[in-house]
Amino acid sequence: MPDSVTRLYNAALACRHDDPSTSRTARLLRSGRSKMAKKLAEEAVEVVLDSMLGDRDAVVKESADLIYHLVVLWIASGIRPEDVWKEMDRRERLLGIAEKVPKKVFDDRRGARSSRSKAAVCASGGDRSVQSPAAWSRQRRGKSGFGCAVSARWP
Repeated sequence: MPDSVTRLYNAALACRHDDPSTSRTARLLRSGRSKMAKKLAEEAVEVVLDSMLGDRDAVVKESADLIYHLVVLWIASGIRPEDVWKEMDRRERLLGIAEKVPKKVFDDRRGARSSRSKAAVCASGGDRSVQSPAAWSRQRRGKSGFGCAVSARWP
């Protein structure tokens, strides 16, 4: 699969300067990361729903769409497939190929334990502190006095 993803990445990268009226990829790349992220989330939900219905063929097709939208978002974010493969190699060294990195794991890039979740990072005055997901959710609903905004960027 890495070869297919790399070929898709290179093809999408080549489309970024195409005419958006004729290229869906060029149009998507010009729409901004928020729109791209929304499209990625929509495709992920479609994969989930089709898998719950047991529709194997639909899951395969929607998975291809999901990978396409992920690759487009990588391009907009300056991420190359090799960057992701390196992270996967790092995780394999730590945990084995079939395991997801747990919330608290030794992060060999920082040399310390990392327990931050993306949704829990709070950027107030440049200081990154950690909130629980429940606290973050309460804040988003306006029920918390933390008074800080969730960072859109992850370190």
